[in-house]
Amino acid sequence: MVSSRRRRARPGRLAFEGGEGGRLTETLANGKVFEIGRVLAWEPPARLVFSWRQANFPPELSTEVEVRFEAVGAETRVSVEHRGFDQVPEGAARHGFPDAALLMRLAEWWRVLLGSLKDVA
Repeated sequence: MVSSRRRRARPGRLAFEGGEGGRLTETLANGKVFEIGRVLAWEPPARLVFSWRQANFPPELSTEVEVRFEAVGAETRVSVEHRGFDQVPEGAARHGFPDAALLMRLAEWWRVLLGSLKDVA
């Protein structure tokens, strides 16, 4: 199960519908499902790009996440770039943090998510 940063209570499960235009959803422990993004580029096995939005974002706002997979010997290097937080207004997903602190927290969140993926892969 991949943890969700939006809630401190129970973690949710993130899932993709494959292919461009597919949904990124989060399913909570109570079964409630939220769409939190859409697949913008689906290029297995090398690249995935999706939009991502926090529940308290303005309706027209989303950020963009690009994930790249690169074979390095017998391992796979996974690179994540999360773009667009410079457009997120104060109070929406920033939790009062200045940009540098927010970026450090987001990097840690992605590290935990990727670690969870490694555990189930």
